[in-house]
Amino acid sequence: MTSRREQVLGAIHALIASALPSAEVKRNLAKPERVPPGGLVIVRDGDPGEPEVTLSPLTYIYAHRIPIEIAAYETSSETRERVLDDMLAAIGAAVASNRTLGGLCDFVEAEAPATEDIETAGARAVRWADAVIVAVYGTTDPLN
Repeated sequence: MTSRREQVLGAIHALIASALPSAEVKRNLAKPERVPPGGLVIVRDGDPGEPEVTLSPLTYIYAHRIPIEIAAYETSSETRERVLDDMLAAIGAAVASNRTLGGLCDFVEAEAPATEDIETAGARAVRWADAVIVAVYGTTDPLN
C-alpha cells in the first residue's frame, strides 16, 4: 500500500493537473529545459517537518510543506504576468474546492507565491512563481 505521504503528493499533483489542463505538470523535475506553451508546473516533495504526536491512539500529524514552481509565457493576447496570475488563481480555486483532498488530509491551503522574470539569452522571457501548498494530515507510522 502506498504511504500517506505519497498519496497526498499524488493527490496534489492530480489536483493541479486537473486545474491546469493545458499546462505540463511534473513531479520533481530535475531541471526544466523548456517551458511548454501551456505553462509548466513542478510539484516538489517538500518537507513534512517535525510531526506533532498524539499518543492515544499513536498518530503523527504533519504540516507538510509542498513547494510548487509555476512558469508561464506571454500569449498573443495576454502578458506573462496575467497568464501566471490566471494559473495561480486556478490552483487556488482547486485547493479551495477540495480542502481535504478527498479525505486524505485534515486541511490543505496554499501560501502566497514569490514571482520573478527568468530571462535566458536567445529565449523568450518566462514569468516564474514559487509557491507552497501546506497539507495537514495524520498517519500512524512516520514511514507509511
